[in-house]
Amino acid sequence: MAVRITSVAKQLPQYTRETKDILPFVEAWLDGQEDRFKRKVLKIFENAAVDKRYSIMDAEEVFLKTSFEEKNDIYVRESVKLAEKSLVKALDKASLTPTDIDYIITVSCTGIMIPSLDAYLINSLKMKQDIVRLPVTEMGCAAGVSGIIYAKNFLKANPNKRAAVIAIESPTATFQLEDYSMVNIVSAAIFGDGCASVILSSYQDEVGPEIKDEAMYHFYDADHMMGFKLRNSGLQMVLDQSVPQTIADHFPEIIHPFLEKNNLTIKEIDHLVFHPGGKKIVQTVEALFGELGKNIDDTKAVLRLYGNMSSATVLYVLERFMDRDLPKGDKGVMLSFGPGFSAQRILLEW
Repeated sequence: MAVRITSVAKQLPQYTRETKDILPFVEAWLDGQEDRFKRKVLKIFENAAVDKRYSIMDAEEVFLKTSFEEKNDIYVRESVKLAEKSLVKALDKASLTPTDIDYIITVSCTGIMIPSLDAYLINSLKMKQDIVRLPVTEMGCAAGVSGIIYAKNFLKANPNKRAAVIAIESPTATFQLEDYSMVNIVSAAIFGDGCASVILSSYQDEVGPEIKDEAMYHFYDADHMMGFKLRNSGLQMVLDQSVPQTIADHFPEIIHPFLEKNNLTIKEIDHLVFHPGGKKIVQTVEALFGELGKNIDDTKAVLRLYGNMSSATVLYVLERFMDRDLPKGDKGVMLSFGPGFSAQRILLEW
């Protein structure tokens, strides 16, 4: 029984600034630091391959001495708004209503809310009272793909059902004002906020790319590489500098056996729907695939236009492919990486 992705829709937060317009705020934040350090930090922002980003709060609020409580309150308030708008857009694209959804998965790692986001959406959109809920909170950048995998498995077991996956992230709400470490600086330079929703269906008469296969790949002894530490000041980013090289080292095992299981090679893949973790990861992946005549232009474009929005980012890349009239039979691979450390993969066929 086929499970298809029938629509994807993004929703951007209300505030936006180009990187060049953020630099004065960064300079003010660096007041009192050594000049050489200041120049290094500004270069990191300028060379991050992110031209513009969106946020649930304006730059003034990001760089104010607000508490974890205050920033998390903004995260909760704005997440509900963005998620509802995104989900309604995705439903409209698929010509559906909220009561057509049987399974709702919400993914996020950049704030805390209980009840989870899905409960608010069920109330505001008057979704089914017997809808199945699954909030996914701790898989980081990989969670957009993870959510699709969980939805696919539910739909595979339940014919004539539909699922919605909503990814909402606000990395700007996790910025640490008192932390001048490279990890905090690099994450601030590459991350932005965003939301996206995906509709999947096990109805056999609905159109969209079919999920042919999915798999997770877990790196041993790599739990230190990515994540958050919960501090009194909020969620403090963990991002090890070895991430790009670790991905490069494992890449053959991540991609080739997965394709071989489906009697495919990378040469037979038409579209690479990859999560843009950051400039270095993009360069690493591009180098690996460039030799094979493949490109990740859409991945680079999403990073440049929006930054890394954690779990939502790969869905922005997917939307670009979904909005094109791709030939029947085209194949694509979705890929994202997240804390654990892990890689999540999906094989698509249009």
